[in-house]
Amino acid sequence: MRQVAPRRDPAPSRAAYRLHRLWLTPIFRALLRIGVPTFVFVFSAGAYLSDPENRVELAETVIDLRRSIQERPEFMVQMLAIDGASTDVADDIHEVLAVDFPISSFDLDLIAMRQAVEGLDAVAEAELRIRPGGILNIEVAERQPVAVWRSRQGLDLVDAEGQRVAELHARSERSDLPLIAGQGASDRVAEALAIFAAAEPIADRIRGLLRVGERRWTVVLDRGQQIHLPERDPIAALEQVIALDHAQDLLARDISVVDMRNVRRPTVRINSAALDGLRQVRSVHEGGVVR
Repeated sequence: MRQVAPRRDPAPSRAAYRLHRLWLTPIFRALLRIGVPTFVFVFSAGAYLSDPENRVELAETVIDLRRSIQERPEFMVQMLAIDGASTDVADDIHEVLAVDFPISSFDLDLIAMRQAVEGLDAVAEAELRIRPGGILNIEVAERQPVAVWRSRQGLDLVDAEGQRVAELHARSERSDLPLIAGQGASDRVAEALAIFAAAEPIADRIRGLLRVGERRWTVVLDRGQQIHLPERDPIAALEQVIALDHAQDLLARDISVVDMRNVRRPTVRINSAALDGLRQVRSVHEGGVVR
């Protein structure tokens, strides 16, 4: 008699059913696809790095790889180009940066370099960029001196904002610029320039402006004459003096000071020689003896 094989039950077993349901769970699939490989990698890396020699070898490999990339020709900077700077300022920039070329662009801190360049007195702004061809380009905007400031420390060139531009060894080096002096004079450069502009009719006689008490200006003329200007509206007071000089030759007389600090009661002070002469005249009129 022919034996018939038992028919296989197509229904899954209980264990297979549970495994299939578990595989349909997103968390379980993510654990098998990501979690298990990550665990194996971290465990293997930890085991490898637990050996000090392996750590040193790995660090040296990373450093060598990084250096090989950084020192590729396309990343090397070969030279420095400076635009917009005078010869002296360019020399100062070379000195303050002190970069040894060639150098990798990865080794250049452009922000720190820009701050160093802008730290120079003569530099108002600087922009740094690496141009194709391995050129470090620096575009400089220099401060333009508009006056010579005499202080206790010596002579300095200052710009329109009162910022120091450079040291001056002798007044004759920039005789084309007006002279201001006194404590706080550099903080009021704009006002000083306005006074110089208003004093154009007597410009050939002006030696400079003196800041007094950090409050007001005194115009210093040749022949030892001075014009004391008020704290407020000094230009109007100066124009009044110039008008008097034009009408009555005020500044051509033997006076040492024209005091305009009180514009309602301007006063003049005659010089010592004229004062002695006036005393002699008075003594003659009073019947005195002149010796």
